[in-house]
Amino acid sequence: MSGVRTFAQATATALSDEGKILFRSLLFLGLLAIFLAAGGCKKTEPERLSPAKIHSISRELAQATRTAGPAGTAVRVAPPRADRQPGSFDSLDIRLPQSRTGNAARADAAKIQQALRAVATRNGLTQEPAESREGILFYYLKGGSRTHAVRIHFSSPPAEQNGTAASQTNGARLAIILDDLGSDRAAAEQIFELHYPVTISILPNHEHSAEIAHEALRHGCEVLLHLPMQAVATEKPEAQELRPGMSEDEVSQLLDEFLQNVPGVVGVNNHQGSQATADPKLMQELMPALRERHLFYIDSRTTAATVAYEEAQSSDVPSAFRNVPFLDDVAELGAVRKQLQLALKGAREKKEAVAIGHPHPATLQALRELQPKAQAEGVQLVLASELVH
Repeated sequence: MSGVRTFAQATATALSDEGKILFRSLLFLGLLAIFLAAGGCKKTEPERLSPAKIHSISRELAQATRTAGPAGTAVRVAPPRADRQPGSFDSLDIRLPQSRTGNAARADAAKIQQALRAVATRNGLTQEPAESREGILFYYLKGGSRTHAVRIHFSSPPAEQNGTAASQTNGARLAIILDDLGSDRAAAEQIFELHYPVTISILPNHEHSAEIAHEALRHGCEVLLHLPMQAVATEKPEAQELRPGMSEDEVSQLLDEFLQNVPGVVGVNNHQGSQATADPKLMQELMPALRERHLFYIDSRTTAATVAYEEAQSSDVPSAFRNVPFLDDVAELGAVRKQLQLALKGAREKKEAVAIGHPHPATLQALRELQPKAQAEGVQLVLASELVH
């Protein structure tokens, strides 16, 4: 009887050990199932870009467009009205110059799309095509959410559809360049509110140089580097400037420093420079550096002895020059109005005119009055890049 009891106790102990093992195994499998189920039910939120990052990519896209597109390509970046609104996206409106039509326009558009695709890929964006009755329309997305809408127009709307005097331009075009931006943000904001094509030229290394450049790109304004150059001894120099006697490497290095401080630049015009632009050797050093960086040059013609435009043409740098009087040598409203009238007259007579002014209160007020006058006289207001050759 005792032997049977001993066997029963041993058997019970063995079963108990097996039960413990089985229980532990079932417990582990149960916890594992719960963990996997919880992980499987958890939804992964798609990655969304912040408004600031979307705007940053917009600036990259705009710069890529200006680099890849033909001279005269206009880019307008329109951010959403409410940056904090979920799902908001920027819009890029790209318009090829009127001179580009047919196969040439389609080739331009393809080149621009290729440049945009490189920026999109670098930032992890995917493309979603869309139908459009005018030009090309597509969207960029991140994590399934739209970040950018891009529309490429092949040309401006036909003149006969505009219904304004501006349609009867007879080819007369006027580009307004406003120099010396970089210190006064309030003046820059007034320029952005003009709502017609304006080119601004920004001095490097001023308090608000980079900020104004970024804002200009957002508002669709064209940005030039107002390149400091040595003037005659009576004028106040910038801390850094191009000077006769500089080597090719010195010119290139200084140019790169300036361009880093003023983002989105598509061209250059000289700040002061009455001595520098009259120096053939210095201009011969500068122009290849501009060509390599795909920048055009506008000669401000601060001296009759300038050779800058001629050297630009010789170096195959797209270029133009101021060919009407400065707008505000006398910064009074009546005087600026008269100068603008001369600029309109010059555009009608020469078909193309480049005028240069500065962000003085009188100049800004006169410019607010300019558009209806230009329309009445059949002069189209354009960006400076549309007049370089």
